[in-house]
Amino acid sequence: MGDADPHTDNATIEAMLDLLYRDEHLAIVNKPAGWLVHRTPLDKGETRFVLQTLRDQIGQHVWPVHRLDKGTSGVLVFALSAEVARTLGQAFESGDGLHKTYRAVVRGWPADEGLIDHPLKRMPDDMRTERMEVQPAQSRFATLRRFELPLPHSQPQQGFASTRCAEVALEPLTGRRHQLRRHMKHIAHPIIGDATHGKGPLNRAVADLIGLQRLWLHAQSLELPHPVSGQRLRLASPLPGEWGLWDALGTASTAV
Repeated sequence: MGDADPHTDNATIEAMLDLLYRDEHLAIVNKPAGWLVHRTPLDKGETRFVLQTLRDQIGQHVWPVHRLDKGTSGVLVFALSAEVARTLGQAFESGDGLHKTYRAVVRGWPADEGLIDHPLKRMPDDMRTERMEVQPAQSRFATLRRFELPLPHSQPQQGFASTRCAEVALEPLTGRRHQLRRHMKHIAHPIIGDATHGKGPLNRAVADLIGLQRLWLHAQSLELPHPVSGQRLRLASPLPGEWGLWDALGTASTAV
């Protein structure tokens, strides 16, 4: 085993991540919602880190290839060498050869499907200075079902007694920071539970109704060429169990 991190608490060390794939070059895990990928000074009180837990679990150093936000669950790729990390990191940023799908619950009823072609500014905490200030960004979405929650509309004067939501499939065609969250906000359908790009009052009302607070975004599948063999890898992460809570909550549910 590798050296244990003295700053990682016992609960984190004892936790076991679900390994979706592993060979001598890659370790791919099913990231739980609420876990940070790695340590950050912006969240000093957090104790659950995928990188440190995976390193202790498999007994060797690991390098993150891409990021999932703390609230996002699902497929997360680590390299077992710096060289493989560099190769795959470039692929994730450009999107070349990758096919990623996500599942999300958003506010409102989007169109049946669409392409969001909206450039994104580099975020203030992105310290990689070689990046352009504004980068092209594209995402596809498809609405899977529409439903209404028994929550009064945030503007009661409009006379709505419920709040519309939808479950959507998302496909980022590029790899920008918070791309899906920012793109869904751009088309006025923010992801439920998004504290940065969503609507705080609605997030709190949904959390109270469901009894669970999380970002409703899940990295469901990933296809990529193996960085050494070139073999096509296909990874899938099942929807977390809490996704079933939506089945009982929605009224006037309509499949698309």
